[in-house]
Parts: sequence; C-alpha cells; structure tokens
Amino acid sequence: MLRADAIAQQIHDAFDDYHARFAEISRRARRRFEQRDWAGARADAAERLDLYDACIGDCGRRLAATLGTHAHDRALWAQVRDHYAASIGDAIDTELYKTFYNTLSRRFFGTRGVDPAVEFVALDIESTDAITRPVARHSYAVSERRPTDTFIRVLGNYRFDVPYAHLTRCAAAIAIRLQDDLAHWGEHPVRGIELLDTVFYRERRAYLVGRVFGEHRFSPCVIALVNGEDGIRAEAVLTRRADVAQLFGVSRSYFQADLPTVGDAVVFLRSLLPQKPVDEIYTVLGRAKQGKTERYRSFFRYFHAHPAERLVRAEGTPGMVMAVFTLPGQPLVFKVIRDHFAWPKNTTREEVQAQYERVFRLDRVGRLLDAQPFRHLRFPRARFDPALLQELRETCAASLEEDGEDIVLRLCYVQRRLRPLDLYLREQTAEGARQAALDYGQAIIDLARNDIFPGDMLLKNFGVSRHRRVVFYDYDEIRAVSECNFRDWPKAGSYEEQVAAEPWFHVDPDDVFPERFGMFMGLPGPLLAALKTVHGAIFDPQWWRTLQAALRRGEWPDTPPYPDSLRLA
Repeated sequence: MLRADAIAQQIHDAFDDYHARFAEISRRARRRFEQRDWAGARADAAERLDLYDACIGDCGRRLAATLGTHAHDRALWAQVRDHYAASIGDAIDTELYKTFYNTLSRRFFGTRGVDPAVEFVALDIESTDAITRPVARHSYAVSERRPTDTFIRVLGNYRFDVPYAHLTRCAAAIAIRLQDDLAHWGEHPVRGIELLDTVFYRERRAYLVGRVFGEHRFSPCVIALVNGEDGIRAEAVLTRRADVAQLFGVSRSYFQADLPTVGDAVVFLRSLLPQKPVDEIYTVLGRAKQGKTERYRSFFRYFHAHPAERLVRAEGTPGMVMAVFTLPGQPLVFKVIRDHFAWPKNTTREEVQAQYERVFRLDRVGRLLDAQPFRHLRFPRARFDPALLQELRETCAASLEEDGEDIVLRLCYVQRRLRPLDLYLREQTAEGARQAALDYGQAIIDLARNDIFPGDMLLKNFGVSRHRRVVFYDYDEIRAVSECNFRDWPKAGSYEEQVAAEPWFHVDPDDVFPERFGMFMGLPGPLLAALKTVHGAIFDPQWWRTLQAALRRGEWPDTPPYPDSLRLA
C-alpha cells in the first residue's frame, strides 16, 4: 500500500540532500579564494549549475521505482502535495521546497502551463512577504574619533587562513572612503555598519555585504577583498545603489555564498536594492530554478492584472535567428527561435540552444545577459498583437502550438529588456553617444579577456542597461577567443585585387580580421574614430594573438566588477 506521507518524506529528504550538496560546493569558495585557485572556482561554479537537475533526476528515478504503476495517479500526487506542505511548515525556505516538488511533478506529468491539481500555485503572493526573521549579521557602532578602530574590528571578524597584508591600512582606507562617499549626509556621517555573517565569493573576490548607517538614513555597503601576492587586502568599497546593483546584476555569474537559509538573505538584499526584482536576487545567489519560478509569478501576476495590455514585437531591428516580443509594462523580452535563418547565418536550432546553454555556464563578466529557458509557456491568443502573432505563425511554427484559445510556446528564452544600442545612440547627446560607444568597446574587451568572442558585433546585438552599461545579448555566433584564427588583412598585390568585391585570398571559417571590424559595427564615423582612439586594441590582430597565447597558458586577465574610481588608495 503506497503511503502519501512516505512519498512526501522521500521528496523532502531529496531536497535536503540537494541543499546540503549545494552548501558543500558553496563552502569551497573560501578555500579557492585563500589558495587563489581561480580554475577550481570556475569548476565549482559549473558543478553547482548542474546540481539541481542531477538531484531532480536522481529523485525522479527513485520515485518512479517506488510509485510503479501509480506514477501518474493524480489523486495520489494531490495527497502527496498536501503531506509535503505540512512537512515544510513555516520553514524560511518553504518556497525552495515547493519549487523542487513542482519540478518533479511537472516531469512526471509533462505539465504544460500550470496544474493546480498537483502543483503548488501562488501567483498572487510575494514569496518573501511572510519572512520576518532577520538574517544573521554583525553590527558595529562607528566611533566618531577613531573610526579606523571600528573597521579593524570589522575585518578581524572576517579572518581567513591567509593574513591581511596590512590590517590597519585597510581599515583606515575603508573608513576614509565611507566618510568621503557619505559626506553629503552631514558632519560625522557614518554612525554604524552591519554586515551579513556570510561572505560572498565570485571569481577572484570576496565580498562583505551589508549597509552603513547615518543618523537618519542608510546606504548599501559592500567591501571587496582581494587576495594578492602579499596577502588579503580591501580593494574597494561600494555605497551607491547603482554600483551594488551592477555587482548583483543578471549579466554576471552567480555568487557562492554559504547561506544557511536563503529567503531571509533575499529580504535583506532587497532592503539594499529595492528596485531589483526578487527573481533576480534568487538567481544571483545561485538559486536559478527559484529565480525562474519568481519571474514566472511576477510576470503573470502583472499579466492578469492588466488584461488590456498586449504582447507586441520588441523594439529594435528584427533578428535573423530569434523573434523577440515583450509586454510593454514588464522589463522582459521573450525570444523564440525561428524555423529558418536567412543568409549569412549558418547555424541550426540545436546549435542555437547549445550556445544559450554555453552562456549560462560562462563567467559573464557583466557583459552577457542571463537567459532563462521556459518550456510550454502558455498565453491567451487574444493577448497577442495581430502582427506579432502572424510573425510567430509564419516564422516560428516549430516553436508554436495552438491549444484551444491559447498559444503555447514549446521553448522560449526570457531575458531582461535592455535598450538596443543602435536605438540608444540615436537618442543621446553627442557626449552620451560617445560614452556608450566607448563602453561598447570596453564590453568587447571584457568579453575577450574572458575567452569570449561575440562574433557578430553589430550594434543591434548589444543593449544598454538602466545603469548605462553596454551588455551583449545575441549568442548564436559566440566563440572562444582561443578557437579563432586572428589574421592580418593581406595587402593587395594589384589594382584588381584592391577593388575586388570578394576576398581574393583564401578564408577559413575560423579566420577573423580585426582590422576590418569597423566596417561591420555600424558606428557613425565620429564614434568609430573615438572608439579606435580609446580602444584601438580591438582592431589590432596582434593584441588578439597575444591575448590568445595568455589564455592558452591559463593566464586569465582579471576583470573587476567595478570601475577603478571605486578602488581604495
């Protein structure tokens, strides 16, 4: 006799196992930082990305063996859900448990859309609203006369197996920077500071995350630590929300943070970044599946509350590989793979999907937008703008299914909506356009230094965030820098060769000619000239070859997640 409570406990135990293994990988981050084992840190990040699906697969196989012919018994699963709900009670991370259960049930039933008979469904609530327990943190009063002493204590509470290069000097630099950054708060602006117990790690840095208090207000406070040849030192202090939002942005890899519970940390981080959606905070903490759940909830809560708002084509030049649409009131775009790709695109649907999976696993260095794949996403047909629906029917039929009054997207990618760079440049002042063009060049360099060659550098493939940061979001032509053959442009030997419409020399598929990039970027003349003046390396084949050689030796250049102006003296 199958017992629903026993099956519920089996799922509960499987989630606990996943959570423990997730924490074990996250704990390695401290050792990687202390040992400066950056390759190991990258391997850990990839391992943790695979963990959720691996644990779901293991649990699913065990459940299938237990359930036998009852594997698709809906009445039994409804009982299991109720027992499971009782077993998680008022746990801080109730929503993580529920999402794990939903993933399992959806795989057993091949659910399309939402099935309230066997799933947990709560589109009408904010998942963190019920969390009132404060997250674990250290709190300090900052001495007016001796602020350095306070920060000596702060750093002393975050000790590593590697010593600080100069504890007092680091503490003094932090105190001075905070006093300078917050001087507009008045005399003696810094009255207190609180920092989460948990240290956050990503790439080559450790972060102490919290907030700094004045007499009547508070601000985010993130202290960035680096481990150099001479030991650990404080490298930067971030107090502006825009800088902290970029650090926690969806164009970066996920943090390694050994949080005992996640929901209370999400509540705290939202107090620092009130404009950042809950789904993005869960995602950057490595809880990508929960991030997808929260994004789905948030979008459809808005979608149902605004029945007159239609899905429309996204602004910008239509892509050859993807059809892109949006709901104007939501900061998201939905990308659907087209059935056929116009020349000169030479790729397949499977290769496009592989590219998006590849980006998911890469260190995105603040320049590649996270893309979440959603399967069997259901919309009412009446909510589509007629022109958009016609485009999807004509060009994306393999990704589209019409089910009664609904349109079901078999696969689409959801990304944060950015302003396409080509449109952005037309809307700016001359100086604003120049700054965006230069950041476009910096984006290409940042990607290259992390072994990522964007391939198609057209402006329409880049977007500008609300913090005016240029980010790449079209992934079908991404390659590793180490896979390319960067060549000098051959010199013509005759007038006929010089004026030939096609290359008069042999070109292999992996050949890249940096000197010709300017012809294909689409930048107006003055902006291209400014780009070549400031970022001329992009157009120099030897720069790319030198970088290639370094990457092949395992020498990955450091790419700090903040500008030099935020570094401490």
